[in-house]
Amino acid sequence: MRAEVFDNRPCELGEGPLWHPERGQLFWFDILGHRLLSRQGDRALDWALGECASAAGWVDRDTLLIATESGLYRFDIPSGARERVVPLEADTPATRSNDGRADPFGGFWIGTMGKRAEPGLGAIYRFHRGEVVKLHDRITIPNSICFAPDGRSAYFADTRAGVVFRQRLDTGGWPEGAAEVFVDLSGEAFGPDGSVTDADGALWNAQWGAGRVARYLPDGTLDRVVAVGGAHSSCPAFGGADLSTLYVTTAREGIVAPDPGDGLVYRVAAGIRGRAEPRVLL
Repeated sequence: MRAEVFDNRPCELGEGPLWHPERGQLFWFDILGHRLLSRQGDRALDWALGECASAAGWVDRDTLLIATESGLYRFDIPSGARERVVPLEADTPATRSNDGRADPFGGFWIGTMGKRAEPGLGAIYRFHRGEVVKLHDRITIPNSICFAPDGRSAYFADTRAGVVFRQRLDTGGWPEGAAEVFVDLSGEAFGPDGSVTDADGALWNAQWGAGRVARYLPDGTLDRVVAVGGAHSSCPAFGGADLSTLYVTTAREGIVAPDPGDGLVYRVAAGIRGRAEPRVLL
């Protein structure tokens, strides 16, 4: 399977694609370009944010919750105005937000990391009912945050370590027990980046340095691979009218002489349905 270009605006570090189920619209970020991007038909949309921003959840038709290096913000889509909901390592200028996703309980999980990917400087937090709680620390590059369809498991990765973990959750969506290895890619030349789960509970993982997204069954078995044009595939998201289109962000970061396809957003008919992202409850 090979993806086609969806948006040809190159991002230095494309990340955080989100299909808004009420608007039928894809949003994504260029972290290092300090931008939020989207499309409405043939119309290309672009908001300058003035700081690193990386992930979002939807609150209502016109509102996103976006994660930046200084906090979680309520973002008004029609006006572009934003208002901080809670700070996020705002007093630590060496870090920024990274991968994040809404959980099935109305919460929002978000990772942080060093701006220079300093070892062990990152963490994963959960925003829930107005509070931010640290769940995991000593992570270098937190990624792959997503959730099983039944809401009883979460996934996350440390890209630098090359491992995707599965974390059991209790009935309130909080970690229960120790995380276990789901997929070990530590011996590969690429790293596990962002992930999303489909309606069957399989995990689709964007693999940084491999130019692909790989689908893993719930038992960790590799099922299929989708090739994208950018070498650094960074995060997938399901969208489209029936949620069977897979969108994939890519990056140019660290590539000395990028190809024209690096940093673009791609899409492919996955042949498998995804799931609508849950609403974030503020």
